[in-house]
Amino acid sequence: MLKTRTSGAIGSGTALIAALLCLPAPAHAATVSGTLNLSATVTANCTVSTSALAFGNVDTISGSDFDGTGGITVTCTNGTDWSAAAGVGSGSGASFAGRRMASGGNLLGYNLYTSSAYSTVWGDGTASTGLLSGTGTGTAQAVTVYGRVGSGQTGVPAGSYADTVAVTVTY
Repeated sequence: MLKTRTSGAIGSGTALIAALLCLPAPAHAATVSGTLNLSATVTANCTVSTSALAFGNVDTISGSDFDGTGGITVTCTNGTDWSAAAGVGSGSGASFAGRRMASGGNLLGYNLYTSSAYSTVWGDGTASTGLLSGTGTGTAQAVTVYGRVGSGQTGVPAGSYADTVAVTVTY
């Protein structure tokens, strides 16, 4: 059989076309989209911590009041209104009218106040007592607590006196 130049070229071209037809088809890119729904509920929350109020050395025969400061730190969710109440303390016979620190069976009268004017007793909002209050910012808010050991307690013996007052934050 005679091979001609033309038939060889045709044969080679046919082989090339056949080879190309056997190659995988190129992938076509496609996209789809959707949405992801999200939700969260931010709840109102508060925390409270305290810093001690220490009167130091009290001279009961001086005829003077002895004042001191301590504090509470309230952290509440931004925009959350809060109020802080104080209990009467654990001293025997304590009331909002007169809290009492104890040293054994001996008692030393004092009280807590909402401001440096010493005019409103810090309590639970009843019996003419006041509350400390604010609106949360999401960061710690320090509030000063004012205390006073009143003069005229000349019969109180020397000793180390202490009391514990519960602090309750409502929001």
